Amino acid sequence: MTLTPADADKILADHFAPWVQALGLTVQEAGDHRAVLRLPWSEALARDGGGLSGQALMAAADTATVIAIAGARGGFVPMTTVQQSTSFQRPVIGADVLVDVTITKLGKRMAFADVTMTAEGDAEPAAKASTVYALLG
Repeated sequence: MTLTPADADKILADHFAPWVQALGLTVQEAGDHRAVLRLPWSEALARDGGGLSGQALMAAADTATVIAIAGARGGFVPMTTVQQSTSFQRPVIGADVLVDVTITKLGKRMAFADVTMTAEGDAEPAAKASTVYALLG
């Protein structure tokens, strides 16, 4: 089964806590081993100085990884984050962020992914992350 953006948006609605849903993430692309989500700019997510908070970017990366894994597995399965490492490279001010996830290894019990977060209209990433998930189902 190929995961459509509408299927992936339903996963967001059905399986994530209200505070994650409040980020306003929407699925732009969902594929076999890849997903792209949009994190809309919001003053509520900005820190002092006007930059998008790192916590919001990290939550977006974590959430987008779940969608990418669901796409690779053909649907949602219970899973949990084992590790996430994030490097922040430049601030995001006043722009939506595209969160692009590629699954680099998908096993029976573990999945690994690389995440690039880029402010819309920028050529260079604002942040990068690597994630590891345990697949529970």
